[in-house]
Amino acid sequence: MGLSFTLEENKRVNPSPDRRPILVTGASGRIGSYFLRHTAPRYAVSYMVRRAEKGTPLKKYGRMVVADLADQDALAAACQGVDTVVHLAGVPDPAAAWDKLLEANVIGTANVFAAAKAAGCRRVVFASSIHAVSGYPGDVQVRTTEPVNPRDLYGVSKCFGEALGRFYAEQQDLSVIVLRIGAFQKRSGVRRAAALDVMESFVSRRDLTALIVRCIDDETLRFAIFHGLSNNRFKRLDISDARELIGYAPQDDFTNENVLLKPLKLAKTARAGR
Repeated sequence: MGLSFTLEENKRVNPSPDRRPILVTGASGRIGSYFLRHTAPRYAVSYMVRRAEKGTPLKKYGRMVVADLADQDALAAACQGVDTVVHLAGVPDPAAAWDKLLEANVIGTANVFAAAKAAGCRRVVFASSIHAVSGYPGDVQVRTTEPVNPRDLYGVSKCFGEALGRFYAEQQDLSVIVLRIGAFQKRSGVRRAAALDVMESFVSRRDLTALIVRCIDDETLRFAIFHGLSNNRFKRLDISDARELIGYAPQDDFTNENVLLKPLKLAKTARAGR
């Protein structure tokens, strides 16, 4: 079976070792806004919002860029001088109609990759989704080396982004890291009994932020697919690649948070049984 990652043949020099310049698309979304609030001091941040979101309260975290994914000229300008583009923008709805997915998640993603390449960016971190592999049976833990297997058109749109990312990494010399993100939630949000449906896919805000940081700062990979889950006792996706290749060390576990599972101390029981 083929590898889901490729190492750099030659280490690329970081032009700004103290505060790496990054561009975050989709900055007003749940993932982007939390990421900005908790990492802005670490990077020289530009963040992109749509015209309709121009009043977003993120100004203190970096330089605001007002642009749409369809605006290739604006994207090209936004990528100038940027080391890493964290591409979070797009339609996040698994039930969305194909025309909306095509515009944002396919054409928009293609525009972002093209702009990053043209501007000489080092890397794109692409927000894919667990939906790219959600077609596997529920009792299968999916590894990054497994073929994509979407269950809905939203997942299909993310598969396109993953394939496009590998093309740019292997053929166009633009490093790309793909993150298949699980159920992004506050820890308080999964403490309810009704939250059991994300038991195997939960990723906490702080864990995903830490994973994105690891992806930005790495200088050894040309391409990789990583799974964005917390350290849950039961994991739908395998996270060992992220642990081994970039030192991802998630802190949270759904079973330690949920009101029904926390009293069972499943994580401690598992450790004791090893």
